[in-house]
Amino acid sequence: MVIFVDTSAIYALLDANDRYHLLARSAWIEWIEQPVSFICSNYVLLESLALIQRRLGMEAAQRFVAEMVPVFRLRWIKPAIHMAALSAWLAARRRDVSLVDYTSFELMRQTGIYTVFTFDRHFAEQGFEVLPGPDTPTL
Repeated sequence: MVIFVDTSAIYALLDANDRYHLLARSAWIEWIEQPVSFICSNYVLLESLALIQRRLGMEAAQRFVAEMVPVFRLRWIKPAIHMAALSAWLAARRRDVSLVDYTSFELMRQTGIYTVFTFDRHFAEQGFEVLPGPDTPTL
């Protein structure tokens, strides 16, 4: 199984006060025991690190880099993906979906990844399978 990992899931795993922390942790523990490939883009990694640094501090950011990042297969957003995502983002004219999300959508489509670990409803709106599950409350 291949699962794309979004910022909302990363943050929920790290912040014990996040409303999705227990759900995220439970799913992560289950998957880590299975043959799962976790894919993350450099844009999601950057967005996650900025959020972790700002809300949880540098120690949490350092733990994330040391303990979780090595589990991810990192995919770099190439110029063609960036430009396609930028065009889609501008055309959508939505304030509630980030350019990082659009790069994730584009990368996932181009690489054939249709499953995502997230708590962001925008992935489901784009037709992706959202985990931990369909009944998961989303942002």
